[in-house]
Amino acid sequence: MNQVKMFAPIGVVALLVLVYAFTFVVKQWETAIRLRLGEIIDSEYEPGLHFMIPVLNNIKTFDKRIQTLDARPQRFLTIEKKDVIVDSYAKWRIANPAQFYRSTGGNVERAERLLSERINTSLRDEFGKRTIQEVVSEDRQELMEVLTKGIDSNAAELGLEVVDVRVKKIDLPPEVSESVYQRMRAERERVARDLRAKGGEAAERIRADADRQRTVILADAYKLSEEVRGEGDAKAAEIYANSYGQDEGFYSFYRSLNAYRTSFGQGGDMMVLQPESDFFRFFKEKTAP
Repeated sequence: MNQVKMFAPIGVVALLVLVYAFTFVVKQWETAIRLRLGEIIDSEYEPGLHFMIPVLNNIKTFDKRIQTLDARPQRFLTIEKKDVIVDSYAKWRIANPAQFYRSTGGNVERAERLLSERINTSLRDEFGKRTIQEVVSEDRQELMEVLTKGIDSNAAELGLEVVDVRVKKIDLPPEVSESVYQRMRAERERVARDLRAKGGEAAERIRADADRQRTVILADAYKLSEEVRGEGDAKAAEIYANSYGQDEGFYSFYRSLNAYRTSFGQGGDMMVLQPESDFFRFFKEKTAP
């Protein structure tokens, strides 16, 4: 009895070792193949616990979830022979683990490298059939659908399924972008010069119209002032004439006073006149007391 109790733990351990050696587990997100002396003998394994013969069999498991291949931007030529820089990515997964192992030896990095080469080849072919305008706007969605279908067909020989291919960004090469920028800048500067010239022309028209209106207004004002002055002079002449008719002597005396005021108020200190001049007429005459 004591011997049974002593060997019981050993038996349990041995049983566990045998179970571990003769079984393997395929997880929910994995797929597996079973090799016998390097030859694939089975690849249809559902998630769960499976049996194998140790030493003779070797189990390879692979992640069957969708993975992302984010490729480096590549340069391609359009049908117009213009360079574009294309940044793309692909969604892929292992569809046939046996073919995947035969094609890549189960190496995911090698599989991505081979898939990347096929993606670049398809991109080069499709961009070579289209113009820049078509790949940028009009046919971009159609382009990605054609790429996905074509690359998925080519990737089947690698045991892969390409779920989706997307073009993230399409750029012009740096040297072309700089050239385009300079042309755009020159065009904007030309438009700015045209607008400034049109603005200057409009300003000159407005200035000329303002000068014309100013001249017309000044002319009308001068005309009106001359008419008013003429009317005033006529009225003054009429008043003077009426006054002269009423008292000729006073009118002559008043005119002489105005002449004296004008002559003596000019600031000169010398006048050359004949003594008998009518200018001094009122200085000679004496009024009666």
